[in-house]
Amino acid sequence: MGAEIGATCSVFGYDQHMSDYLTATGRADIAAAAGMVTEHLRADEGAMYDRVIEIDLSQLKPLINGPHTPDLAHKVGAALGTAAQANGWPLEISAALIGSCTNSSYEDITRAASVARQAKAHGLKAKCELLITPGSEQIRATIERDGLLADLEAIGATVLANACGPCIGQWERSGDITSKANTIVNSFNRNFPKRNDGSANTLSFVTSPDTVIALALAGRLDFDPTTDTIEAPDGTLVTLHAPTGEVLPAKGYDAGVNTFIAPPANGSHIEVIVDPLSDRLQLLEPFKKWNGNDFLNMPVLMKAQGKCTTDHISAAGKWLKYRGHLENISGNLFEGAVNAYTGEVGQGIDLVDGQTRPYPEIAMLWGKNKFQWCAIGDENYGEGSSREHAAMEPRFRGCCVILARSFARIHETNLKKQGIVPLTFEDPSVYDLIQPTDVITVRGMPPKPDQPVQCYIVKQRNSEQIPFTALHTFSEEQVEWFKAGSALNVVRQKVIDAQS
Repeated sequence: MGAEIGATCSVFGYDQHMSDYLTATGRADIAAAAGMVTEHLRADEGAMYDRVIEIDLSQLKPLINGPHTPDLAHKVGAALGTAAQANGWPLEISAALIGSCTNSSYEDITRAASVARQAKAHGLKAKCELLITPGSEQIRATIERDGLLADLEAIGATVLANACGPCIGQWERSGDITSKANTIVNSFNRNFPKRNDGSANTLSFVTSPDTVIALALAGRLDFDPTTDTIEAPDGTLVTLHAPTGEVLPAKGYDAGVNTFIAPPANGSHIEVIVDPLSDRLQLLEPFKKWNGNDFLNMPVLMKAQGKCTTDHISAAGKWLKYRGHLENISGNLFEGAVNAYTGEVGQGIDLVDGQTRPYPEIAMLWGKNKFQWCAIGDENYGEGSSREHAAMEPRFRGCCVILARSFARIHETNLKKQGIVPLTFEDPSVYDLIQPTDVITVRGMPPKPDQPVQCYIVKQRNSEQIPFTALHTFSEEQVEWFKAGSALNVVRQKVIDAQS
């Protein structure tokens, strides 16, 4: 989760646990190779840091983060209850969820199941919907073999497919629930607005899998599993003991069902035919290569205020069915972005006629008219899931440049891959100077590695130009992506050259 706070890289020093895991998952050769260079896979002796944070784990209480952001932390129990009442967050939990790619390891599930077994012994059941999403077929098969799924199902859990599932919005819920404020708790990695079920009314809190189980059994957000009790059907008060878990399965991992379908050895003569009337599949057309000119007088389609994650840029949920149809999925472009000028979500002024329209509609109109436009981001623009569509959609609609105070590293690279130029303000205060009717000029294209870019804010009312400097992180290889129109165009040309 280092990327969520703008980190370029997060490093966990190589240790015996990593070696054991590699061996248990059939990669003993990699473990052996890593063991020979262990000193290079850890911090250097005497390494200096800007800041050192020491945490006494014996004093650490379970935490729960949210809503709306994974970095808003609360201690479980009364303090969270007080915050909930002050902010109008419902204390009753409408759903509890475990799994997806994050927090569904064997150890995670064994800890959650240990709590579930305690509950079953006292006749307790989850007081809300409880959904389990195994993180992989290997995890699903292993936890089913070892009886852990049965432990969870015994307290009312429903096991979903091995997929992203509700974590990315593949979750259809009743309008009776989502039409009003409701609270969910989960062990997923992100909890941005609308992410799980497409509803801004759903307040999502993230925590550990075992805490999710405890809260599901209590049914309340302010439950403290370290001190509070739950009344059993027979009237006794049940105290939950601390969860226990196993890091690796004693019987080894069960690989489960192999669903991989290998491609043909030579697929060069295969023709892919897509129904032109399909609304879910569309053959991709290569993006056009750079025309050799600087970007002059680009209108600003969107200026984002605060968080503008990949969920804000390209929402998931109902839109995921269009992942294979770039034009249709672009109907969600900037749908969740907060307009820096008005505070409204997902809409702004169309500079062509001065009308207020949804951002996706403005982008569609500008794309059809082949406008070259730009967008403005705040801090850590593009954080969240490394969602390729969040870069493909603006490129498809005609975006040439994204300017921001800072970028999430993965999204910044994704923009480059699609032929968009991501630039950061050398002086972050320039962000505040850009007004709704201003246009932006970017000179000195293509970007040159380690050299700043000269840009201008152009006032349309009097053509006044306010110069500012922007920075970038393009490498020589990435400059070639830009010139070719996209990284995929470069790869495509290399394949053609190799076959000729």
